[in-house]
Amino acid sequence: MGKKEYEDYLRFIDESLETAKSIPRYFSKFSNKIYCNHQKFAIYILMQKLKLTTRGAVSWLRSNSDARLMLGLHRVPVHTTIVRFVNRIKKLIGLILDIRQADTAAIDATGFELETKSFYYRTINKEFHYKLRTKKYMKLSLVIDTDKQLILKYKINKKAGRDNFRYVKCLIKDLKIKYLIGDKGYDSKYTRGYTIRKLKAIPVIPAAHHNNFYGFIHNKKISGDNYHQRSKVETVFSVIKRKYGSVLRNRSYATQQVELISKLIAYNLDRKLNYLVLLIRGLHQSP
Repeated sequence: MGKKEYEDYLRFIDESLETAKSIPRYFSKFSNKIYCNHQKFAIYILMQKLKLTTRGAVSWLRSNSDARLMLGLHRVPVHTTIVRFVNRIKKLIGLILDIRQADTAAIDATGFELETKSFYYRTINKEFHYKLRTKKYMKLSLVIDTDKQLILKYKINKKAGRDNFRYVKCLIKDLKIKYLIGDKGYDSKYTRGYTIRKLKAIPVIPAAHHNNFYGFIHNKKISGDNYHQRSKVETVFSVIKRKYGSVLRNRSYATQQVELISKLIAYNLDRKLNYLVLLIRGLHQSP
């Protein structure tokens, strides 16, 4: 690991600890207070960035004194400490992703596998030459800020199928945006109406049975000039799967949710750090 990459990990840990302040420091006043929730949270988010198991993360910390110092650890916790923390944090972790404002937002969905075996291995039986298809995956829907490529809202569902208005409403409510961009799968008069009336935003969603037609707002035809921004949400999905893994290792639905949300938090932290670096560089380069 190079010096620059190592420093990036230390900055990531520092940002994780800062983000963790939105959750309680301890679950109970009777806690032994050896490790606080902020430290455990930072370790678990670091696991996603390093693509490690709990045992692997513990081994990594034992060999990195600077990381332990940054986390404020006098000793490294055993892996079961992190496992127990994950089981308890499932009701609070969703509160950490709390960005609601953007100029332009894009919405889309993707899937994450629930098994460590590849899809090809699970579908093709080499010995008997017949297919054993198991379409087990977790559905993730995101709304992102297209300018900063940060995650604004998310929704996780174990069931496949087209997103109905009630599902979409949970994703877009409370957002302060000017444009909502989605593909034809989100073409619905209810989604369009809610976006215009409640969000006071313009829905840039192509009509399902027309080409280059995005509907009307106040008797004026909606322009699709910024529809190409929708591809950025696909870029976000690609980065999350490539950097933090496209397979969920946990077995229960609750811990799978925690694992997936942790990937989203890790992505947002990385993105914020990169955005800050670019901003600082721009300030230095400006005359």
